[in-house]
Amino acid sequence: MIRTAKRSEISKLITITRACAAKMASEGIFQWDDSYPNTAAFEKDEQRGELYVLLENNNPIGCITISTFKDEEYNSIEWLTADGLNFYIHRLAIAPEAQHQGNAKKLMDFAENHARQQNALSVRLDTFSQNHRNQRFYEARGYQKLGDVYFPRQAEFPFHCYELVLS
Repeated sequence: MIRTAKRSEISKLITITRACAAKMASEGIFQWDDSYPNTAAFEKDEQRGELYVLLENNNPIGCITISTFKDEEYNSIEWLTADGLNFYIHRLAIAPEAQHQGNAKKLMDFAENHARQQNALSVRLDTFSQNHRNQRFYEARGYQKLGDVYFPRQAEFPFHCYELVLS
């Protein structure tokens, strides 16, 4: 089941994202660390009603932020659609023990269906350039890579921006 997150679940989501960060680091992907994602980001997502959790046996095993807020870093990207009602995906995480079971697909299906129900133009996201598995995942879903942005506080390498046009 996927639903909006509760503030009381944020500490569990931090535990999940820290475990994901450790797993990625063990695979040579230094995308997340102890400072990101952080409680403040999740609290802002939750306040906006944009933070969702994937539950298994009523326990959070994953999360996703589905936002209409466009980060200024994205202004340099030539998107396929005009700025309007576009949804941005952030902080998609699946607990390591629940990975490779279709759970990320469930969250992305939910996000894309949510965007379609709102008559959005597209779904936009970025993924770390060193995370090739994520790139294949999004490209297999029909996302088109459009350019790179940098988040220097997060990583020295760029993040590839992707867009899925909804028709």
